[in-house]
Amino acid sequence: MTAPQPKPWIQAIAPYVPGRATTDDGRKVAKLSSNENPLGTSPAARAAFDGATRSLERYPDASAAALREAIAARYDLDPARVIYGTGSDELLHLAAGAYAGPGDEIIHVRYGFAVYEIATRRVGAVPVIAPDRDHGTDIDALLACVSDKTRVVFVANPNNPTGTFLSRAEVARLHAGLPSDVLLVLDQAYAEYLDPDEDDAGLALAMTEANVLVTRTFSKIHGLAAERIGWGYGPAPVIDAMHRIRAPFNVTAAGQAAAIAALGDEGFVEATRAHNRHWRDWFEREIAALGNAGLVAVPSKANFVLVRFTGQLTAEAAYHGLMDAGYIVRWLPGQGLPDALRITIGTEKETRGVIAALRELAGAA
Repeated sequence: MTAPQPKPWIQAIAPYVPGRATTDDGRKVAKLSSNENPLGTSPAARAAFDGATRSLERYPDASAAALREAIAARYDLDPARVIYGTGSDELLHLAAGAYAGPGDEIIHVRYGFAVYEIATRRVGAVPVIAPDRDHGTDIDALLACVSDKTRVVFVANPNNPTGTFLSRAEVARLHAGLPSDVLLVLDQAYAEYLDPDEDDAGLALAMTEANVLVTRTFSKIHGLAAERIGWGYGPAPVIDAMHRIRAPFNVTAAGQAAAIAALGDEGFVEATRAHNRHWRDWFEREIAALGNAGLVAVPSKANFVLVRFTGQLTAEAAYHGLMDAGYIVRWLPGQGLPDALRITIGTEKETRGVIAALRELAGAA
């Protein structure tokens, strides 16, 4: 007797591996593996969350009307074209599910977000990986991968896990080079960490173009990772197609309330951005000072830095050494980066501590 068999493309999926929260021996130490907000959560968002827990027997608003209105007001958008999801991850899956299937191709860049390949294989499509340029997106290489089977292109900007960034001109050039029937998904999970003059104009493209979808999240700068709230913006037909396969009641009532309050607390967002900018720049300078030991920081525009290990101290040894010292970071051999660690910018104490530990490990290597 045979048992039910999953589709072969499901068997080809390598499950997503989240950043670890405990050490090999079970200790809870400084977690710098998931790019969470070291300043926590906006007090206003926390209060709104607490206030929304008094009606747990009621389903949340399935249309997330108040949240869509708040997002639209914050970014001057049409609320009818705002979609929401269980983190921006769900929206990436919805985009793949609505526009691709068996025999189709979805392009993402080498060293791109791990969910892109999972979302692609989940629907039976074929992942096409564009070569990188200095760990970032190479527009020409990506466009060279486009074929008549291409249905979706995933690009994170800033990119995860490398922190690299495409300028407004490069994003526009990418869009202009794509066929009009290919959906360009601009994953902007880290966009709020950019300075205002660094805006890549992705939302502007999503306002006016028929084949651009932008996704964002409340997990990073807003500090609401536990609630899993993402949102996206795109043309009405794209949003309509995604709604058709979106899970109902996918954002909790408390999550919606917290997200609305988080949007209104611009002071918390700016404080987080300023903290990240200061300590990321400091961290990159300190890594540069360890260049003689083979440590190299990939310039980042996000809330983490990818550190490459090109000398005697290996990334694997540094990963375990940092864990022993009380810091969990992200080692990425499964994403083709066995020589690198992705390190979240934490509190001042955590950031200084990681550098001190790396300095000691490099000296001992």
